[in-house]
Amino acid sequence: MKAINILSIILAVFLSMGCTKKKKGDYDLDPKETFVVNITSEPPSLDWNKSTDTTSALIQDNIMEGLLEYNFDDPDLGLKGSLAKNWSPNEDATKWTFELKKDVKWIDGIEVTAQQFADGWERLLNPLTASEYSYFLYSIKNAREYNQGKIKDFSEVGIKVTGPHSLEVTLVGPQSYFPYLLTHHSTYPIRKDVIKKHGDKWTDPENIVTNGPFRLKVWDHDKAIILERNEIYYGEKPKFKNILAYMIPEMSTAINLFDKGQIDAQLVLPSTELPVLKKRAEHLESGILSLYYFGFNVKKKPMDNPLVRKAISHAINRNEVTKMMAGGQIPLTSWVPPGMFGYEAEIGTSFDIEKANKLLDDAGFKDRSKLPTITLGFNTNENHQRIAENIQSQLKKNLGINVELKNEEWKVYLNTIKMDPPHIFRMGWLADYPDPDNFLNLMTSYSDNNHTQWGNKDFDELIEKAAKELDKGKRKEYYSTAQKILTEIDVPVAPVFSSVVHSLVSKRVKNFPNNSMNRYEFKGIELK
Repeated sequence: MKAINILSIILAVFLSMGCTKKKKGDYDLDPKETFVVNITSEPPSLDWNKSTDTTSALIQDNIMEGLLEYNFDDPDLGLKGSLAKNWSPNEDATKWTFELKKDVKWIDGIEVTAQQFADGWERLLNPLTASEYSYFLYSIKNAREYNQGKIKDFSEVGIKVTGPHSLEVTLVGPQSYFPYLLTHHSTYPIRKDVIKKHGDKWTDPENIVTNGPFRLKVWDHDKAIILERNEIYYGEKPKFKNILAYMIPEMSTAINLFDKGQIDAQLVLPSTELPVLKKRAEHLESGILSLYYFGFNVKKKPMDNPLVRKAISHAINRNEVTKMMAGGQIPLTSWVPPGMFGYEAEIGTSFDIEKANKLLDDAGFKDRSKLPTITLGFNTNENHQRIAENIQSQLKKNLGINVELKNEEWKVYLNTIKMDPPHIFRMGWLADYPDPDNFLNLMTSYSDNNHTQWGNKDFDELIEKAAKELDKGKRKEYYSTAQKILTEIDVPVAPVFSSVVHSLVSKRVKNFPNNSMNRYEFKGIELK
């Protein structure tokens, strides 16, 4: 923490002097033409086939576009074409055709084609890529088999380029929500020639080739990213020239810079100051389709015992956590969040100290001294710290167990939960598309975003059946049963709450994106 604080103070001093430095000279940006935002931390990766976090996605969503995007003016979150001119299913939604807009260019002047989308999807599914989002396309015929190495020839996968600007996709079964998947950064097109030429350095500013409203100009690691308007963007060009994205982890430092007019948007606010900050005219809030949860590493003793996991989940008072956070968060025991089809508030493990203690006794730990110290991991963030400390206190008070906290910087933390997750680890999930499949598919045994090491064949089958089911009533039944397996029977996870996003946005910023998907696409912003 000491190193982080010192870095933040140095950065604040440079900013206040108006002479923030990067490695080679000043940023030298016109304030009237520059939107300044704090993204808090370094994006782990700008490789859109591989990244899994919202920080990386924020940058990617401003330098790239895919086939489709959300229409946030539609209360039902309908879709509109991005690079797709039109799209349509066959009668039973097992085959989809997409026609691309013509004369859309990459920043180097080369035309965007259907083949580049097919290339991106092949790379996403290729086992050598090791993408944690490969399962996203498992609904495509033979996609899973290709990803798992059972099929070596990609031509057998149900993705066909039928012309320079047309694609045909064949699914394993009906799927009415398939187009929603194509709003996600993992499905963006790629330039194979660029990746082949530059290898792992293809996302460096001097190498990366993109097609969105902005282009990557500077990546000053752990300090700032600068995006510059793409002058050959096919759509309406942004009305300002630059985005300057700072990486300031200390929220109080960032808010001070906001108050001095040196930051236009602070996207995360400290829960300790929310009662005061919510009264400010610059405050914005939005309920989002999201989930804040703790995962259990079911391979690490004593979390290999489902009775222990259930005991811990029953011992957490979610209302106490949300009351402490005071940001409008909704306590949650089910897996599908409120505001989404499939949400059932009564599903899950409710707060019950007596039941929690009996479960722990039944698990063989009537003598609590026999229970080893439990490690709870989280990524460095003031709000995550407060929640972790609260859970630590609750488990000590309600169950008599000792919990050791361990925090790590975001990029390091992501690697930790991928390679060797602690007993308990904090995670969140923000809807990639507004369907319960997005949340429940996350916990299938073949999902690379499932870091609990848990898998259940019955759960997998329910999610797969629901994905192909067009009858809404039957889908809800499948999801209800699956959620009970996940949050009441096996309990590899403990949902805590659904989030509300709080931010400060300068009054000089018009049309700031504030939506239930928490997608920060800045191309429509105007600066007064």
